[in-house]
Amino acid sequence: MELTLGFLLLVVAFAMFVLYMVPIRLWISAAASGAYISLISLVGMRLRRIPPKVIVEPRISAVRAGLEIKSDDLESHYLAGGDVNKVVLALISADKAGIELTFQRASAIDLAGRDVLEAVRMSVNPKVINTPVVAAVAKDGIQVKAISRVTVRANIDRLVGGAGEETILARVGEGIVTTIGSAESHKKVLENPDTISKTVLAKGLDSGTAFEILSIDIADVDVGENIGAKLQTDQAEADKRVAQALAEGRRAMAVAVEQEMTAKAQEMRAKLIEAEAEVPLAMAEAFRQGNMGIMDYYRMRNIQADTGMRESISGEEKGSETGDQGT
Repeated sequence: MELTLGFLLLVVAFAMFVLYMVPIRLWISAAASGAYISLISLVGMRLRRIPPKVIVEPRISAVRAGLEIKSDDLESHYLAGGDVNKVVLALISADKAGIELTFQRASAIDLAGRDVLEAVRMSVNPKVINTPVVAAVAKDGIQVKAISRVTVRANIDRLVGGAGEETILARVGEGIVTTIGSAESHKKVLENPDTISKTVLAKGLDSGTAFEILSIDIADVDVGENIGAKLQTDQAEADKRVAQALAEGRRAMAVAVEQEMTAKAQEMRAKLIEAEAEVPLAMAEAFRQGNMGIMDYYRMRNIQADTGMRESISGEEKGSETGDQGT
């Protein structure tokens, strides 16, 4: 009894293993759809750790759409890290739209990191890219802000190695800045904004990119700041600060000179006081040596007194004359 139960479990396990290794439903679906894949190939996918569903279902879609793609090619693309389903859908879309696209090119685009299905859709239905606000200054110093819409179509032949949308936006922005900057007046830009799109479009900005620019349309143009006047104001403010700094330097120098002269006057006054202090000593020495007598001293004192009286009288006369003039 125990041997019979163990045998049955072994048989069930073996059957489950066989059903896992041999996906019968996928084999039947492929055969019924005309995309026949042998059981050995399906088992080989299992052994190569490739989910058979990832290969069989896209191949069925391709065959039903009239495309013949080998399962080996799909397996190779899957093992290389590509998206098999997107590649097959891109090939079907390209075939229906009349776009020439081979499996090798589609797989190369997919492995390059680009969305091949989106690229095919952009080839059929062009994409509109809105640029950010681009600000530039005309020759009259007035800033002009512009927003443009760039209509691009994917170029299948240049998807591998071609630049992306960021390059398109950068080149369009550069072209807008150059066109506005070369305008004599901002009024001309506002009057004819289509000149911007015509000039930028004529530069061939899609060279070396994965896209083809169909049109560049200016969506909005607005006047910004008066950059010229602002620069002049800033320059005048800078000149003012320089002049203030120079004036402050001259004032500081004048103050230093004044302080120096005050110090010199104090020095001279000290020397005068020192000299006056030596007069009595000199007179005493003259008395001792007999070079000066007492009468000479009295005459000198009289002269000093007369001089002081005259100075006081002249001072009073000047004061009275000033008072009379005021009256």
